[in-house]
Amino acid sequence: MATETAQLPPSRRTPYSVFSILAGVIGLFASFELLTEYLKTLVEPDYSPNCDISVLVTCGPNMASWQGSIFGFPNAIIGVAAFMAPIIVGVALLAGATFKRWFWIVYQIGLLGGYVFVCWLQYQSIYDLGTLCPWCMVVWSVMIPLWWISLFSNWSRGLFGGSERFRSVGTTLTQWAWVIIVLNYIAIAAAAQFRLNWLFTEFGIGAF
Repeated sequence: MATETAQLPPSRRTPYSVFSILAGVIGLFASFELLTEYLKTLVEPDYSPNCDISVLVTCGPNMASWQGSIFGFPNAIIGVAAFMAPIIVGVALLAGATFKRWFWIVYQIGLLGGYVFVCWLQYQSIYDLGTLCPWCMVVWSVMIPLWWISLFSNWSRGLFGGSERFRSVGTTLTQWAWVIIVLNYIAIAAAAQFRLNWLFTEFGIGAF
């Protein structure tokens, strides 16, 4: 039953498919830009990346930090590779492909890994490095809805099993996913404001 509910008719998969493709393209573009800027700094040590907007809004310190290469190579490489997944999944669904339950479980675990990694990078950026990397924030902005929307969508389709009532909870959460996503954004912005006072630093609004 769970496998059947995980395979929706094409008409019901289209919005998710389009969203998945758009999110993947945006995340891929941001990761690629971050990677190319990093490579330019290696070629030209005095090069100023296009994301160095101010002392606070900059990617230079992030790229040069150990947090920017947590696995021994630039995190942007992970982004370039990982954001191909939602693009491929979205295109495949639009083409009428169906996937087994195990595939969606693996895909959801991958999204969880991406979301947790992004949350860790947010903490490091705000509380340790004290900067807001523009391209990193673009990646954050697409990874957050990718995680929540995919989670609730798969929940409502029976990916996690359970009764019809349990799946109906996922359906309800799917309808309210935008609220959770906005609250997630607000939590990040609030943390950055209280820690870095970015509104005053960048716009002169409300000094703490």
